[in-house]
Amino acid sequence: MSLDLNRTASSKRSIPRRPQLSEDVAGSIRQQIVTGVLQPGSFVRIDEAAAELGVSATPVREALVALRGEGLVEQVPHRGYRVNELSPQDVDDIFWLQGTIAGTLAGRAASVITSEHLELLTALNEGLRNAVAGADTESVEYYEFEFHKCVNKVAGGMKLAWFLLGAVRYTPRLYATNENWGADAVRSHEELIAAFVRRDAEAASDVMRRQFRKWDIR
Repeated sequence: MSLDLNRTASSKRSIPRRPQLSEDVAGSIRQQIVTGVLQPGSFVRIDEAAAELGVSATPVREALVALRGEGLVEQVPHRGYRVNELSPQDVDDIFWLQGTIAGTLAGRAASVITSEHLELLTALNEGLRNAVAGADTESVEYYEFEFHKCVNKVAGGMKLAWFLLGAVRYTPRLYATNENWGADAVRSHEELIAAFVRRDAEAASDVMRRQFRKWDIR
């Protein structure tokens, strides 16, 4: 198993230019909604959004239809798409779902994890520690994502991991800029690795659930 630990993931990636862009556009608008860039009650103008993202109006229109299905926007006749409010309960539910699924996967991983996996997780957590210390938001996102992806891969619950990824789509990425959250995440990862070393499934599950609850930094 190998991983390029010098690679970083950008939270500000430009929308790639390819024929089918609606999912990418939906992801961009979704993050603007959950992070508060687009306030409840404001309208998403198709032409303005298309110009901002460097795409045509068609994928923006398709993205807004998809986001309407998710309940993030509503269509107002003759006015366009208006942003719906994401309530505190909605946020709590998202974090609860993430913690429940991630905790279950961590518990499963504890019984099958190998020394190679532990070495990789330790290296990823060191990368996260350095990224937090350097206030490198892009690297914080990268190492956090790769750490949890490794745990989920070890657990082998692909369907659960798929549902977890769906929940992550609605998670505000503001956590990556929060220094206190970053320090807590590093410590949480250390506790999780220690639980893995002991092959303590219950402890691993509990640590993971608690970390996801700490993502609620409102």
